[in-house]
Amino acid sequence: MSARERMNIISAYQQVGTYRGAAAICGTTHKTVKRVIDREEGGGSRPVREPRPSNFERVRDLVGQAVKSTSARISAKRLLPKARAAGYTGSDRNFRRLVAQEKQAWRRDHGRGRRPAVWSPGEHLVIDWGVLAGVHVFCAVLAWSRWRFVRVAADEKAATTLAMLAECFEILGGVPKVVLADRMGCIKGGVVANRVVPSPDYVRFATHYRFRPDFCEAADPESKGIVEALVGYGKDDFLTPLLLEVGGLNPTAGAAVLSDLPGANERAAAWCDEVNAAMHSEVAAVPQERLATERDLLTDLPSLRPSIGPAPTLRKVDKLGTIRLGSARYSVPNTLIATSVAVQVSGSSVLIFDPGSGVVHAEHALVGPGEASIVDEHYGGPRPAPRRAIRPKTAAEKTFCSLGPAAEAFIAGAAAAGHTRLGPELAELNTLAAAHGEPAFVAALERAVAFSRWKAADVRSILAAGAGTPHPRTAGQALVIDLPVVTARALAEYTTPGPTSSATPAARAKPVGATANPLDETLDGSRRATAVMS
Repeated sequence: MSARERMNIISAYQQVGTYRGAAAICGTTHKTVKRVIDREEGGGSRPVREPRPSNFERVRDLVGQAVKSTSARISAKRLLPKARAAGYTGSDRNFRRLVAQEKQAWRRDHGRGRRPAVWSPGEHLVIDWGVLAGVHVFCAVLAWSRWRFVRVAADEKAATTLAMLAECFEILGGVPKVVLADRMGCIKGGVVANRVVPSPDYVRFATHYRFRPDFCEAADPESKGIVEALVGYGKDDFLTPLLLEVGGLNPTAGAAVLSDLPGANERAAAWCDEVNAAMHSEVAAVPQERLATERDLLTDLPSLRPSIGPAPTLRKVDKLGTIRLGSARYSVPNTLIATSVAVQVSGSSVLIFDPGSGVVHAEHALVGPGEASIVDEHYGGPRPAPRRAIRPKTAAEKTFCSLGPAAEAFIAGAAAAGHTRLGPELAELNTLAAAHGEPAFVAALERAVAFSRWKAADVRSILAAGAGTPHPRTAGQALVIDLPVVTARALAEYTTPGPTSSATPAARAKPVGATANPLDETLDGSRRATAVMS
């Protein structure tokens, strides 16, 4: 209520002398008139309200504990049902605001900064995929020099990814020591205790080029920020203008770009040459110039480029909407009945695509003879939708990892070696631990790690051999050799005598008091024998 309205109410009351009469004049209620008059007669001060307890006070401890235990990552939506059960009766909006205040206070006290990455020359190549209007963009950054590689493709399959990597290595003229990738399903064979196991095809590819495959933490784009920035830069500065030239940012324009992939990749190569020749703000240098220094530290390219995937074969789609390959059936969209499709086997997957445009129609896991791989979506039905630290999730993983650092080192080594059967073998390893006891089993695990043996059968053999088997020597100890010690001769012993001296050569070369050298006597005897013969 404004001051003018209060003065009008007081004036009307003074005129009529009743609350209801003043209320009728001012168009308000008699209760309002009474409240204004009481306040005026009391000296004009507002009545003091008793503080009301906040609904949030009842659950403040609950919210604070939840925010602390989750490092301020828990959402108010997940926390609200627990707060309701604890007695919170306020609105959802107020609860979200109050939870946000608790999170802000926790972050202010604990901080959420990240340590900047420090890259070494020749060490890391970071790769990732992006997509815009159906066009897939492959991006790679050589971390130290910030040299960038961008190409477009119709898909993100394993064969496509490996082909892009091979082309990138050839342009670089060498191979970095580590290729850091996102958790791409095309090159990921599985995840065991949050450790990514690369697919067998990717392991063979990495072995051929002699680099170590590595994967980023799940749901952590900041761990590969340099390539995330390149993905956005490539889509905004290269792909968007290319799509706008052929019709706009829509699937139709994307299909037009994919219909001429060689021409699009020529444009991409020219764009990469342009950005690599420009000053990079992060390193304050030209990436192409830094690459000249970094290239000397890269691993040499192998003499032969590996064959990535077998040559595709043509198959006709039968009236069941399937194609036959190796006495097995694989479904395709039923709109392709009576047409011919190209089929390519890559590792353990079967790729079915259009032989002309390269558009992928279906992808299946390789099955045995007499079996069938059917996708309901091809027939109009729904299709079921299909982190770097050791973090066990299943009961078998938790039991195995509870054995300590030896178990974690065993999982890490098996994953790096591409042991895709590690997950199913954990149950057998846990059985061995229960049968032989934890100390003996941990010792066997340590020996298996030392000898790079990653299968359950290897651990079983070590346990059967007992504790008397030899341990491997470290690299430093293995290289130590005992060399013979040779006594150094005095420099005077090697003095050449003058031509006019009457002493014998042996006597001239030998200082006074020196001990006779057998080698010198042998040489003198040889000289005398040569003189007699001549």
